[in-house]
Amino acid sequence: MTGILVLAGTPIGDISDAPPRLAEELAGADVVAAEDTRRLRRLTQALGVTPKGRVVSYFEGNESARTPELVEELAGGARVLLVTDAGMPSVSDPGYRLVAAAVEQDVKVTAVPGPSAVLTALALSGLPVDRFCFEGFLPRKAGERLGRLREVADERRTLVYFEAPHRLDDTLAAMAEVFGGERRAAVCRELTKTYEEIKRGPLAELAAWAAEGVRGEITVVVEGAPEKGAEEIDDAELVRRVRVREEAGERRKEAIAAVAVEAGVPKRRVFDAVVRAKRDLG
Repeated sequence: MTGILVLAGTPIGDISDAPPRLAEELAGADVVAAEDTRRLRRLTQALGVTPKGRVVSYFEGNESARTPELVEELAGGARVLLVTDAGMPSVSDPGYRLVAAAVEQDVKVTAVPGPSAVLTALALSGLPVDRFCFEGFLPRKAGERLGRLREVADERRTLVYFEAPHRLDDTLAAMAEVFGGERRAAVCRELTKTYEEIKRGPLAELAAWAAEGVRGEITVVVEGAPEKGAEEIDDAELVRRVRVREEAGERRKEAIAAVAVEAGVPKRRVFDAVVRAKRDLG
């Protein structure tokens, strides 16, 4: 009889946001795997609960090594509870490797739903939320960061990012460069905490604001790219979009087809543009 893996959402700020089931799971789990055992101790004290099971650390540095150990516990029938510092496990936090390994071993995986900085920021941003993409953290190096942003420059869905406060000004400046300074965005700081702040405005304006220094945990929400009419998209832009998709790993045929649908133009036009561009290069 195999055990069960429980992913538990933890408060992103206000401890009273903890779901009642979280305390129950913390008390009853055979193993509690925590991103930071010290923060787990503060959480359990605040909830007035004492874990009966074994508490182990499970963070980025030991995730690969500890996953087989936890899978072995699950295979032996244990109830393993996974908690991170804040929010849902696996969402830019440890968890994916363990979930994938558990699924591969036919272990049941369930969740205790809880607060999410991604959804909270989206709801508070004032930007469209019917369709969105979560992009996590951008690369730290400037060139890689610009490259990643260029990949989604034409994405029409709302974009959500996590960012460290000391890199926020550089990130917003890069977004203004790639997406355009007038693109609307919202910087959500210290969500659900005492000094919660939502700063909304054009990217250029937000970049200037962030240059003065920002503290706390940050989630950035950016408006998607505006829809362009087919007549506004020239052949050079079509070729650029195909190249971006190819660099991301798509085959040329699929990239051409996807760009044609995205731009609302005949597939033959995209194909011919790519062929001409290749011929012009030599």
